[in-house]
Amino acid sequence: MTLARGDAPDVIANARLTGSQRTDPFGSDPVDVHLAEGLVVDIAPAGALPRRGRVLDAGGGCLIPGLWDHHVHTVQWALTAQRIALGQAESAAHAAALMSAAQTMSDGRRVGSGYRDAFWADAPDLAVLDAATGEVPAYLINADVHSVWLNTAALRREGFAPDGIGVLREGPAFEISRRLNAVDASVSDPLVGRMAQDAASRGVVGLVDLDMAWNEDAWMRRLADGFDALRVVFGIYPELLDRAVAEGLQTGDVARGTASDLVRVGPLKVITDGSLGTRTAATSQAYPGDPHNHGLLTVDLATLVDLMTRATAAGIASAIHAIGDVANSHALDAFAATGAWGTIEHAQLVAHADIPRFARLGVGASVQPEHALDDRDLTDRVWAGQTAQAYPLRALADTGANLLFGSDAPVAPLDPWATMAAAVFRTRDGRDAWQPGQRVDAATALSASTRGGSTEPARIEPGDVADLAICERDPLTADEAGLRGMRVGATLLAGRLTHLA
Repeated sequence: MTLARGDAPDVIANARLTGSQRTDPFGSDPVDVHLAEGLVVDIAPAGALPRRGRVLDAGGGCLIPGLWDHHVHTVQWALTAQRIALGQAESAAHAAALMSAAQTMSDGRRVGSGYRDAFWADAPDLAVLDAATGEVPAYLINADVHSVWLNTAALRREGFAPDGIGVLREGPAFEISRRLNAVDASVSDPLVGRMAQDAASRGVVGLVDLDMAWNEDAWMRRLADGFDALRVVFGIYPELLDRAVAEGLQTGDVARGTASDLVRVGPLKVITDGSLGTRTAATSQAYPGDPHNHGLLTVDLATLVDLMTRATAAGIASAIHAIGDVANSHALDAFAATGAWGTIEHAQLVAHADIPRFARLGVGASVQPEHALDDRDLTDRVWAGQTAQAYPLRALADTGANLLFGSDAPVAPLDPWATMAAAVFRTRDGRDAWQPGQRVDAATALSASTRGGSTEPARIEPGDVADLAICERDPLTADEAGLRGMRVGATLLAGRLTHLA
């Protein structure tokens, strides 16, 4: 019987189990996994039990729990398909020239994304951008999304006075991103659907959506229109916390107004400092060449404690963006003071004394291993004088912290295999491993890429929800190229095929 996307096989035949903390007796022998009503109901040696119903032949591939990306800006990531890529821009002048050739979208804007200006010989300049783009509003979004470079036409359109440079940072930059993301659903939803299908083709069954919007309405609309590719947990930002509390939303609840359980309420998301690329991450040591710049705390500790207290009292978890060591210390202090539960997002620079506090406080470390490789040269230059630990994956894992891996797409592509490869090998493009002492083992990386995180076993047992993926080789023994190039033959969500190669 031929299977297709949307079908629910009754048996996954000739699969090999892999994962962490396994308790099954099968080793590397092929097995049949029997499914019913969205659950794994039995696992037996291949052919030992009758294969009744629809059979999906795994062909000896490895069966793993379905993968999760714990940090995605969904609409912003989806909209990159419409935006000119600026990641290869070698200078401000080069980025401006790329924008001069960008297509003007239906709303009259030109939008590019992904530039990294840390090593440019020239700085963003309004006159240079104006000369290249003229009177068409042009928006260049930094790779870390914490700054945007606008031409004069765009500044005027958005209500900002031209200042000779055109770069907006932090709060104003986020506001520009919100406006750019607020496209008609007829445009954004098909792109979100395409993004979700691409994620499913990589073995992804779920993500945490941290778009800066009231996300419940958008996901209810998508579900009503037939979205069924992924599980989604959506975040709530501080300006919407009162609404969420008033309407009774609690973390873990199913989105209202739908019979589907695919979309659930997630955490309060608070951004408390900037980023490495914009030199606004809050750090204890000054940035090189700028002795008065220690970054920026965008939310003071008292305000953070108040927000987290209100969220916790209402049954809402917290996800606190903290990149610099000062911001991480403040976030951990706030978790300790409030009894809140949840995660610190990014944790890119952490004081040595704070590393064991994650596990002691039960705070998850929601981290993006590919960022370490994207930023390795910048980290070595800009944070060389910092006394805290940069990208401390192994140190956090060794103290018992729960690692939850993600991409922060569009900052990095939504690709869990690249994420795992970065965590396990700390290298890319043939370079020597960067800070190899902070590698984690492949079993930890696989667990961190599943729903429960690194402290939960990544194994498949009878009674589990059948969120599964079949991959071509064992991720626990694959080399770096093998992980990055991993092909997924099938992905199942509650036993239903969301991807079939």
